[in-house]
Amino acid sequence: MLMSTTPSIEGRPIVRTIGLVRGNTIRARWIGRDVAAGLKQLIGGEIRSYTTMMSQAREEALSRMAVQAARQQANAVVSVRFTTSTIMGGAAEILAYGTAVEVKSS
Repeated sequence: MLMSTTPSIEGRPIVRTIGLVRGNTIRARWIGRDVAAGLKQLIGGEIRSYTTMMSQAREEALSRMAVQAARQQANAVVSVRFTTSTIMGGAAEILAYGTAVEVKSS
């Protein structure tokens, strides 16, 4: 599945616009990570466990969006965006969304 943050894919004309597709995941923090993160705040630096968790969440949201696009017979998604929202204390949603399209094959 081709994906792009731009409204088109260079060299691949859009032959059909299908519509909005999205994928999301909700991730909760783990108390063990919070303890380590609290210590890291004291000394500074990257909180790698959270970086990994958010990276995995973004990939999961993208994957779910691609599955929805494929079910609608799309072969690409353009104008891909991410957004996040707090669901409750300690849990956040990652949402990937874009426009499912059919592009001309190369």
